Parts: sequence; C-alpha cells; structure tokens
Amino acid sequence: MDGILRFLAHSGFANATPGHLLMILVGLLFIYMAIRYEYEPLLLIPIGFGILIGNTPLIEHAGIALGLHEEGSILHFLYLGLLNGIFPSLVFLGIGAMTDFSTLIANPKLILLGAAAQLGIFMTYIGAITLGFNNLESAAIGIIGAANGPSAIFLASKLAPHLMASIVIAVYFYMALIPVIQPPIMRLLTTKEERMIKMTPPRAVSKYEKVLFPIVALLITGFIAPASLSLLGMLFLGNLLKESMVTKRLADTAKNGLHDIVTILLGVTVGATTQATTFLTAQSLYIFVLGAVAFMLSTAGGILFAKFMNIFLAKENKINPLIGAAGVSAMPESANVVQREGLKADPNNHLIMHAMAPNVSGMIGAAIAAGIIIGFLR
Repeated sequence: MDGILRFLAHSGFANATPGHLLMILVGLLFIYMAIRYEYEPLLLIPIGFGILIGNTPLIEHAGIALGLHEEGSILHFLYLGLLNGIFPSLVFLGIGAMTDFSTLIANPKLILLGAAAQLGIFMTYIGAITLGFNNLESAAIGIIGAANGPSAIFLASKLAPHLMASIVIAVYFYMALIPVIQPPIMRLLTTKEERMIKMTPPRAVSKYEKVLFPIVALLITGFIAPASLSLLGMLFLGNLLKESMVTKRLADTAKNGLHDIVTILLGVTVGATTQATTFLTAQSLYIFVLGAVAFMLSTAGGILFAKFMNIFLAKENKINPLIGAAGVSAMPESANVVQREGLKADPNNHLIMHAMAPNVSGMIGAAIAAGIIIGFLR
C-alpha cells in the first residue's frame, strides 16, 4: 500500500494544477489549428505536442533527472540546443539551401522593403520599455517584429533567456496567423488601383551572380553585424551549397533530412519550455500583446515604404505596395498572402516572385538586426 501511495503521489494526476491544464488546452489548440486550418503545421504540431510534454507535471526524483531544467535529462540536452543557438543556426542552413535569391539579385532595391518591415522591432522595443521591461528584455521582445523564429530564439537566448518561451511562442503563433493578420492591413493601407499594379518581370540572373551572391552577402553582413555570423554564415553556406551545383548531396541533406530533424527538435523543445509555473505570468501576457502590435507595425512599415518609393519611380517601374507586407520574413507564408491578395484585385496579377525579394531580405534583415542589437547592448 505504501508503494501504491508513493506512486499516486508522484503521478501527474496528483500534481496537476489549473495552470497545467490550461497550457495543455493551449497545446491542443496549436495542434488543432495546424491540422484543421493548416496554419504552419510543420511548426505548430511539434510546438503543440511540446507544450503537452512540458505541462505534464513532473516530480523531481532524487538522482533521476527528468525535467527540462534538470541537468542530465534528455529534455535538458535538447534545451541546450536552444540556449546555445545550435538549432537556429541549423535551421538557417536548411533555409539557405532551399532559398532562391534570384529576384532579390535582379531587383536589389526591394531589399529596402525588407529593411522597412523591421519597423515593428524598434516600436515594440519602445513599447516594452514603457511596460516596465528592462533594456535587454525589451530588445529581446522587440525581435518579435521580425517574424523570424530562429532570430528570436538566438536573441532571446543571449539577452533574456528567462523570457525565451514567451517570446518564441508569440513569434511562431503570430507567424501561423499571418493569413489572418496581414490581409486586413494590406487592404486598409492600399487602394484597389495600387493592388492592381503589375510589376515588370525580373531579369534572368546568371549562375555567376547566384554563386557570387552568398559570398559577397556574407562578407558585407558579417562586417556590419559580426554577432549575426552564426545565423547568416549558415544561411549563406546553405545557399552556396545549392547554387554551386557541385555539392548537390550536401544541399539536399541540408534542406531535407537535416532541416526536418532540426525543425522537429526545435518545435518540441520550444513547446516544452512553456511550463505553467513559469509561463503563465503577466509578463507573458504583455509579450503576446506586444507581439501582435509588432506584426501589424512591421506589415504596415513594408507597405508604406513601398508607397513612398513609388513617389520617385517611373510609371513602368512602380512597385505593387502589397509586396511590402512580405518583408516581415515569415517565409514563404507572407509571400503567399501577397500572391492571394494580388489575385483578388486582378486574377492575372501574379506577385509571388516579386514578393520573395522582400521576403528573403526581411529574413536577412532580422538576423542583422539581432546581431546589431547584441553588439550594441552587450
């Protein structure tokens, strides 16, 4: 009987709190959204399942390491992949191996839209300071505006690891809701005539340019923000593996098997960091509110800057302002949203190729912003 009582006392049923049950419902919601609406299923299903793992109550056993923060446990080893920036760097390697920078190379002025879409970072930083977060915490929260999960993990692990769960969950949650958040803002800030603008098809880009781009881009961005090298170095390495055409096996591994494995481990580990005892706080609520504002401001920043650029461009070179929304870096979902909105205004107006330029530049911009923030604050 004593053994049975000890077993029951150490079970999850005996130690569950209302907070644990609430977070389990959140995890189930993530899984439901991924399956029912196909909102970023490759991310939300691992994260949602990780939330279930992280909120199954555990009791610390003498000599038996089980929890995320107990040294020696399997979950702790995975957590170190987040804290040390291993998972974000490997994700960037896979993204680089599957990304085509041709549109950006053909029309480099569109990189400005990716930069303008980082507006949410700085405005969210100010908002976080106003709400009482300290300087490092506010900078980590601000990166939510970049809509880039690996960059958010990287920066939060360096500046505010105690807030990483809230920041990263907010980023991935709002990334999944891009098809819901962005369209109303895009329609509000543009006229139908602007949404119907047909852009000049991008020029053909040579193999020489494609091979040269990741090398030059690495050197430029590395000298601007050396702290971002672990992200951008892997991004441009992956792209060089793809474009060189002599390392096809490595490129295929980086963008398929390796990327999929890291995505699973990253998602589950991020979800497991959301234990109710540390996640359900007023700070988490503030971060989620700031995250929503950050996404909206970043979307607006890209669109409005595209309209500003049109003032100085000839009629035949006008930019469809919708593609500015793709600068938030949620790749490729934000570019797909641009495509759908463009087709609604004109069924013959395909914007996906043009939108990929600010989309990939926004991803680069997010990593640069993270590196600059670390260099400035640390």
